[in-house]
Amino acid sequence: MNEFSKNQLWEEYSKVKSLEIRDKIIIEYASLVKFVAGRLNMYLGYNVEYDDLVSYGIFGLIDAIDKFDYSKGIKFETYASLRVRGAILDEIRKLDWIPRSLRQKQKKIDNAYQKIENEQGSNISDEQMANELGISVEDYLLWQNQTKIFNIVSLEEFMEQSTEGKVDQSNHQTFNTPEQVVEKDELKKTLKETLDNLTEKERKVILLYYYEDLTLKEISCVLEVSESRVSQLHTKALQKMRLRLGNNIELLSSIY
Repeated sequence: MNEFSKNQLWEEYSKVKSLEIRDKIIIEYASLVKFVAGRLNMYLGYNVEYDDLVSYGIFGLIDAIDKFDYSKGIKFETYASLRVRGAILDEIRKLDWIPRSLRQKQKKIDNAYQKIENEQGSNISDEQMANELGISVEDYLLWQNQTKIFNIVSLEEFMEQSTEGKVDQSNHQTFNTPEQVVEKDELKKTLKETLDNLTEKERKVILLYYYEDLTLKEISCVLEVSESRVSQLHTKALQKMRLRLGNNIELLSSIY
């Protein structure tokens, strides 16, 4: 369906809130749910079935359709993707399937990283991390793979909140006070320093994934490395950024 047909569908639905038209809209945007679920599935797949993620996302899509105000001129895809992602993450949090042992591993990784960074600087290798944790490099990489859910859920939450705020305020002109301008500049400076702390490939993965909306496979083609290597680079980058930015990680949604 082209853009003109979609607009006609929305105009009709805004006048007559019929279930038949809503079903047509759900079918039209089902691919968006699959796209969002697919991106999250890269990090949740071994714990949650892809079909379950799609099911959670469909509820988010229906909620988006019911609450969407076509007259405001907001692009539905942007609004809906936030609702879909939010619905999936809400269900993931309700499941509370992350075992205590995994939480303990993440805490050990965070503590080890901060200790090495304080003592030796930020260019930390897998071998250094493994030695500090008292495990092999292979086991450390396994730990990273198992605990990357902490990074992706945390980041997605912050990006969802920050971006949703932009959507909600899209029709309201706002002005920053001088204090807010200074604070924002300081946070952007912090973000730049955080991105500079990443390796070139880690930085490229972050930018391609969050700003170009490339998939794992597409990024692997751009960087000419395997998909598993892209996943590893992404995990390392998020870990570094989460530890440095803390609650300011939502800045990722506003850079450039």
